[in-house]
Amino acid sequence: MPDAPPPAKARSLLELLPDIVRTGKRRAEQILEGLDGRSRIALQTRELVIPAKDAAAQNLALHAPGAGVGAWMNRLIYGDNLLAMAALLAGDAHTPSLRGKIDLIYIDPPFDSKADYRTKITLPGGDMEQKPTVMEQFAYSDTWEEGTASYLAMIVPRLCLMRELLSEQGSIYVHLDRNVGHYVKATLDEVFGRDNFRNEIIWIKNSLGAKGRATQYPRNYESVFFYSKSESYHFEKQFKEEISYIEISNGREKLPTGVKIDDQGRYYWTSPKGDYTDESISKLELEGRVERTKTGNVRIKFFLERRGNRLIKQAILNDTWDDIDLVFRSSDPQTGYGTQKPEGLLERIFRASCPSGGVVADFFGGSGTTAAVAERLGRRWITSDLGKPACMIMRKRLIDQNAQPFFHQAIGDYQVEAARSTLGRSFLVRDLAAIVLRLYGALPFAPEDNPGRNLGKVAPRTLVLVDSPQKLTGLATLNKAQELRASHLGGWDKVVVLGWNFTPDIGEVITSLDDPKLEVLVIPPDLLDQLKKKGEKLTADAVRFSSLQYVTIKPIGRKTLPSGEILTVELDNYVLLSPDALNLEVKDKERLRAVADRDPLALVEYWSVDPDYDGEVFRSVWQDYRGNTANDDDPLHVVTKAQLSGLPVKAGPRRVCVRVVDVFGFEAEVVKEVAP
Repeated sequence: MPDAPPPAKARSLLELLPDIVRTGKRRAEQILEGLDGRSRIALQTRELVIPAKDAAAQNLALHAPGAGVGAWMNRLIYGDNLLAMAALLAGDAHTPSLRGKIDLIYIDPPFDSKADYRTKITLPGGDMEQKPTVMEQFAYSDTWEEGTASYLAMIVPRLCLMRELLSEQGSIYVHLDRNVGHYVKATLDEVFGRDNFRNEIIWIKNSLGAKGRATQYPRNYESVFFYSKSESYHFEKQFKEEISYIEISNGREKLPTGVKIDDQGRYYWTSPKGDYTDESISKLELEGRVERTKTGNVRIKFFLERRGNRLIKQAILNDTWDDIDLVFRSSDPQTGYGTQKPEGLLERIFRASCPSGGVVADFFGGSGTTAAVAERLGRRWITSDLGKPACMIMRKRLIDQNAQPFFHQAIGDYQVEAARSTLGRSFLVRDLAAIVLRLYGALPFAPEDNPGRNLGKVAPRTLVLVDSPQKLTGLATLNKAQELRASHLGGWDKVVVLGWNFTPDIGEVITSLDDPKLEVLVIPPDLLDQLKKKGEKLTADAVRFSSLQYVTIKPIGRKTLPSGEILTVELDNYVLLSPDALNLEVKDKERLRAVADRDPLALVEYWSVDPDYDGEVFRSVWQDYRGNTANDDDPLHVVTKAQLSGLPVKAGPRRVCVRVVDVFGFEAEVVKEVAP
């Protein structure tokens, strides 16, 4: 959620900095003070993802605990990281607060004010570019509205909350470039304390050299600022390989300067005993690692590994890292995400500053490198991002990696929290309903005919009902709308329902009602961000209410075998919400309509199946996504049929839930009861 803008632009950044830090700290304190209130922010679990395809993993999913109950579960969170951190700090009935529980935070916040964060979408017939959603645009524009000052205003309260989440042994690594790096370091000094500054790590991005202008040196590095929360931080020394070569001339070997060979044929070099104690020297002597000179001095032996004519020395790693290459030259997964960082960089940081089994967090998740590396190294993880494309990339990457089960979560009651920020903490839902009616172009009824302040009218004789942001619009709301259409003030020809959030089966409900005089539209999710920017100047012609997207499936097959049950689930159709509601160029909207008409399932980016949906936590034990070569070799389509085998035999009906995410990040679900 956008933060308060920094002070006026006329003053220099150095003059502004104390005010920026003070304002950011105050914002963080307000959030911390509200953690125990009735209106505290919560996380909503959208999916428990079970990447493994074997029967044992599927059975785990069927018997997994509810959201947050029981054992630790890794988390991928979609939404504003300020709200995500507030929810993690608050905890809830199922998940205790993570205050003081995180061992390591690594963040790689955006540091390019000129980036437009477009997402390339490939469909049959060619590529198109999706601009950031309006919600993302507001966040990005707030971040850079006043240049670096706005950026610092964004980062300070977030750093304060990160400090609260860190354990006393915890550390934070903040990855930045030359544009904002040392301004952020000044704020890090204020939040974490100058005494807790450990290193500025210089990452040489291109060890082969870099091209630059003739008028300046090539730019070839980024900085990672390393701070601890306290003096008792966890840290393990890291080493890197240094290579020297054995020269061979006329069949004879010449060792590099300083390298010797002992009577066991081992290559080694020595250094003075330095700070070693007599006790540690005695231990090293038993290991054959002590050499005594003729004058009685003690030197410590370090062995080298020979590989061909190369001698490999494990040298203590310093704060200049020139041995980790950029992603496009490495073996890392190529996610297509512009700011993807190499896995080797994160692996080194995690090994140094997070104990095995510890918790790593990244609140600017991006391409998901933090989660992927933490998963591989046996660390627990939390990651979040405001961008839907980023969250999709992360989910697919973790499924590809055959990760342990993890939660995909979102900010619960986002609209309510955004409304409190926009309209004040004492806002009433009816105040918000009145604004929505105005922006839809409806005239509200008089208070005596409209006690909930959520009814209005538009010509010709159309009733408008605004549902609450605290409710899921479903069958009950639509039935109420039909009743009001028939009875309110003598009856109406049509009723329009405007909703924020919808039940998973809303598409089926609308289809089953088959009521041409009932229309259901989506209130733009970015509406409150627009209000915060424009206030009363926001007009109805600038706000677009869209039709719902929905998915249909073919009849589900169910068989019982000695080895267990088999379910066959097949997609039938996907209907996208109005292309006009998407942030695309006009030409791309026309192309999108053509694809939607000709090949609607080409719009499906990801789909998953829960064979025993409990109505609360969606447990996906089967997933497919475009480009998943494990299931097929078609990069532009998902497979349309899933077969789930080895499921435990169940006597009664199964409640099967299918969830679809399209190429723009919009979700739809369908739930079916399947008899034995």
